[in-house]
Amino acid sequence: MGTMELWSMNVEKVRPHTIPNSQSEFIGRASIMGESSGTGFVAGLEDVVAAETRLSGVYGEAGELIIAGFPVEELARRASFEETAYLLWHDVLPDAGQLARFREELAGQRNLSRATLDLLRAVAAEKVPVMDALRMAAGTLSPGTDEEEALALVASLPTIVAAYSRMLDGGELVDPDPELGHAANYLYMLTGEAPGAELTRALETYLSTVSDHGMNASTFVARVIVSTRSDFVSAVVGAIGALKGPLHGGAPGPALDVVFQIGDASRAEAYLREKLGRGERLMGFGHRIYRVRDPRADVLAAAAERLYTTDGDTELYELALGVEQTALRLLAEHKPGRNLQTNVEFYTALLLHGLGLPTQLFTPTFAAGRVAGWTAHCSEQRALDRLIRPQSLYVGDKDRPWVPLEER
Repeated sequence: MGTMELWSMNVEKVRPHTIPNSQSEFIGRASIMGESSGTGFVAGLEDVVAAETRLSGVYGEAGELIIAGFPVEELARRASFEETAYLLWHDVLPDAGQLARFREELAGQRNLSRATLDLLRAVAAEKVPVMDALRMAAGTLSPGTDEEEALALVASLPTIVAAYSRMLDGGELVDPDPELGHAANYLYMLTGEAPGAELTRALETYLSTVSDHGMNASTFVARVIVSTRSDFVSAVVGAIGALKGPLHGGAPGPALDVVFQIGDASRAEAYLREKLGRGERLMGFGHRIYRVRDPRADVLAAAAERLYTTDGDTELYELALGVEQTALRLLAEHKPGRNLQTNVEFYTALLLHGLGLPTQLFTPTFAAGRVAGWTAHCSEQRALDRLIRPQSLYVGDKDRPWVPLEER
């Protein structure tokens, strides 16, 4: 049985039998907030449950992330990206034959069309930022069925990022290698050299870790777009635009920049105290949902430790650890009770730097992992076939008198 048949068998499995207790509490709190205010308005949709999903559960108080039934710590350290994407799409881990066919299907969709390459060359000449180029190039992917578009999006995003990166550097493009897995092929297209097992495993871990994360901003955008009966390509283009924002996925670069600017662990306290004194946010710390340490940070910290101790700059790794510990101590001092802990951005930056990626590729690489979750959510929303149409609360003036132009 092929991937497309399995997709059609599993898109209906979108409604869990029960809502976990923590989510039930969220629903109750949101209802209470609406009743007490008399408006039902919740700024930022805080704690409002917008969808039921089998894809991932985020439990902020406990610091847990479940992806399709697996704790992220278990899935990310074991799964290839192809296994993770297959699991998200079909709600089952593939057997050997299914995995081989899925890898073949992805490899067959990696090459970019002439139209996509021409667009990338045009925007590279203008030095357009990578996330903007990725957003524009993703929109050129050929329309098809939902399944065809999902496959093309997951397969093509790494090729777009790698091709554009080489165009910006003035290098020759590296064609995808169908013999390499998804993660290894991405590194190969970026560098022209097949990566070793340790580099590949580190990237596999990262891509699986960030593959899905509840109703985050970009996923919500994708579901809203599909709810209008638009196509998956349009949904992912919108999601990329949301991911670009620094309050969502656009912060891993700045998190590492702080480590480089500090340069020596002895300077960390003075540097960070000055930033906090100016009221600046420490990038890589704190999260909208997690009230304890982000579990993804632990997964990527372990992956970064393996990478740096076997094939990396151990001094940089030790410096980052020192900066992290100082930042956590100062945040507890300056913002008592907030419990601001390390989030995924901090170790994303360290891990991707250890893989040799420049800062400008951090968020695009995040997109290359999250697109598996975006497309899975698009499938769930398509099966639901319900327009997402919340209300707004009008707070402007009423009964304003019209003033003729000559009297204004």
